[in-house]
Amino acid sequence: MFRNFLEWIRSVIRKMFNGKLIGDKLKVDIAVSTDMIRAIELWADLYENKAPWLENEDIVSLELPSAIAREIATLVVLEYKSEITGSARADWLNEQYKKIKKELRKQLEYGCAKGGLVIKPYVSGMELSFDFVQADSFFPTEYDSTGKCTAGIFVCQKIVSDEYYTRLEYHQLQGTTYFVINKAYKSSDKNTLGDPIALDEIEEWAELEEKTTIKNVKSPLFGYFKTPFANTVDTTSPLGVSVYSRAIKLIEEADKQFSRILWEYEGSELAIDADVTTLQQSKVNEKLKLPKLKERLFRATGQNKDGSSFYNIFSPEIRDSSLFNGLNNILKRIEFNCGLAYGTISDPQMIEKTAEEIKTSKQRSYSTVTDIQGSLEDALNDTVYAMDVLTTLYHLAPLGKYETSHEWDDSILVDAKSEQSIMMQEVNSGIIKKIFYLMKRYGVTKEQAMEMIPQETEPEENTEDEE
Repeated sequence: MFRNFLEWIRSVIRKMFNGKLIGDKLKVDIAVSTDMIRAIELWADLYENKAPWLENEDIVSLELPSAIAREIATLVVLEYKSEITGSARADWLNEQYKKIKKELRKQLEYGCAKGGLVIKPYVSGMELSFDFVQADSFFPTEYDSTGKCTAGIFVCQKIVSDEYYTRLEYHQLQGTTYFVINKAYKSSDKNTLGDPIALDEIEEWAELEEKTTIKNVKSPLFGYFKTPFANTVDTTSPLGVSVYSRAIKLIEEADKQFSRILWEYEGSELAIDADVTTLQQSKVNEKLKLPKLKERLFRATGQNKDGSSFYNIFSPEIRDSSLFNGLNNILKRIEFNCGLAYGTISDPQMIEKTAEEIKTSKQRSYSTVTDIQGSLEDALNDTVYAMDVLTTLYHLAPLGKYETSHEWDDSILVDAKSEQSIMMQEVNSGIIKKIFYLMKRYGVTKEQAMEMIPQETEPEENTEDEE
């Protein structure tokens, strides 16, 4: 059903471009080129393992797009910590914020795959809930001078008794005034919006206002994450691109190479060619009875020219080493194009590198991850701001200041074990004090570290003045 919904949305959007349907209904234009729409569709198909080349049944997928998106998303949020602090309002917001953090890795994977993700808070009862809108279900309409999205359309659909009910939710920031417009439509044809209807015809939409105006708003009431890479599909577009957008042809070649390897194993299976008379040892229901062992081991052939029977063992040499080496070289190129370190998806045992090459490879992955972390941090800060605005608007918590902290893991570039070993050597040589080693090693406060020191060992003096 979800797949059909996406296809329906895409067909509607194409009609919007051709017939200016958005201009007629919401008086706005979609700020997405046709090339970008097609690219997002392709990225989504690749992620869902529906690449166009897989229509050939002889090609077996390695499912690299989803693996790449998963790996990058995992590296980005590895040991990620974030909290909202500062007041009773902040404590309430932090409890709502936990709902985002619980879903963050999975949702970020979708964002990495399709180039973008929107986190949109909304009021549900006396709490906040969140919509995670993927790039192929959100359509930006305006950007500011920095490339930040300031307006866009969210599409929601329900199917009731073979009728298609569609709601267009339009968000726009003009100066410090924020507008939210909801329009609903009903159609018996999935390819058209149909006729306008009242929002209360659908129970879940009954409490929505057709038009809401909010004053003194500084930022859109949603967080928009986009991958921080140059857009090679449309260089004029501020939209993000998939993390594997520059490796699509290589991914196709990897699937083909993997399929060759599988065929090599299948085609090189041990077999015994035997003439028909050899196999005709007995008949059961007029069928040849093969010798014991697996039936696929024996293949019937004709007789020798002299009439004698024969067995011929078919056991060709498998060329798996050269084929796997070829596959691994393709995977390394994919890693390079996706900004990943060698050995992330390729076989690390087949990679011979100098210390400098290892450092450069790690630096590439580190740069990719830190850039995405920065983009994600901006989106989360915008989301928290939207949460705060809605909390004030609906009187969900007392007024108060808040501060959002973000702590990212840097173990991609820094070898934690090596760093710990160096620190321990520094403690033993008296360069640093034990208490600071414990604070760094276990992430505890100075007081907690002092309690960890054995009683027979006197705590070092003047530690309270050290930072």
